[in-house]
Amino acid sequence: MSPLGETRPARATPARVPTNLITGFLGAGKTTAIRGLLPRRPANARWSVFVNEYGMVSIDQALLEDGSSELAVQELGGGCFCCSTALPLGPMLEQFIRATRPDRLLIEPSGAGHPARVIDTLRGGRFADLIDLRATICVVDPQDFDNPRVVHRDVFHDQIQMADVVVLNWLDRRDPALVARCRQWLEAFDPPKLLVAETRFGALDPEWLDLDGSMVRPPKFPLAHGHALALPPLVELKEFQSRGEERHHVATPRPGAPLRLENSGQGQWACGWLFAPGERFARDELLDLLGWIRPVVRLKGVFHCVDDWWQVNRVADETTVGLSAYRRDSRLEIICDDGPRDWALIERQLLACLAHDA
Repeated sequence: MSPLGETRPARATPARVPTNLITGFLGAGKTTAIRGLLPRRPANARWSVFVNEYGMVSIDQALLEDGSSELAVQELGGGCFCCSTALPLGPMLEQFIRATRPDRLLIEPSGAGHPARVIDTLRGGRFADLIDLRATICVVDPQDFDNPRVVHRDVFHDQIQMADVVVLNWLDRRDPALVARCRQWLEAFDPPKLLVAETRFGALDPEWLDLDGSMVRPPKFPLAHGHALALPPLVELKEFQSRGEERHHVATPRPGAPLRLENSGQGQWACGWLFAPGERFARDELLDLLGWIRPVVRLKGVFHCVDDWWQVNRVADETTVGLSAYRRDSRLEIICDDGPRDWALIERQLLACLAHDA
């Protein structure tokens, strides 16, 4: 990934950058969908990805890295574009676009966020002559259609309502009858979608990106999730104004003393950890611990283990584990919606998983 401050050679840049929002509720598979698109971008095309993470610790940025100089990723954490991070969104996104000069820009809002403010921001003001907003794609887990804690949330409805394309994901794990009922519900939205598609493993067709995104799709619940939240006390505002991954925290992790960052709001509680770069984990003990922590809405992490670097991505009780291209430090983010956990206890258990030679 190219640092934002890097001096790039002169090159032709699109007058307006083709831009897509990839929306969807927590755990629907947005980040996986973007990861699947990156290897399929045109040869020598420079793409930029701007991610909004509810938690304070940047995880999606680490998951999206592929080592390519033609990919730039920036993450804005600590809340949603529609409320607590709305203030720095415009200036930070504009700087990111001008610094990376992408051939395409993908924006991933938080799974808990309402898309209305983001779409309004991108269609006017400073971005009118900077980006070409194309199809907004919403990734949906059919299981959420059967979950009263999700399907009755206004934000969930408007993520779908304001999308041009809706993609039913997880078909490899969901009951076909449930998928059919969910699809019938999606096809009844007004205005109708340009496309309602089905997929597995978050696979999106790159051609969907260039479908027309000019239709105005008014939200049904414009005031949902619209109030401002105070920034968590552990993080300074300047964190949101700095460049790239190296953001300024009020502390730095030391061996045996990880940086722990907590935030909460909108019925969710999040806690993230940054570990000292030299620390390594015993993989089996770590995975056992991460599987024991429940219930959770999301659990995402990248870990330097004794044998290699590993990424863990968990939605409720469904977990995927794989090798990671990220190589800087270990980090973890946990999001719950039924109250905070004993974060100090979990931290002690995480430290107990460190390899003896770390």
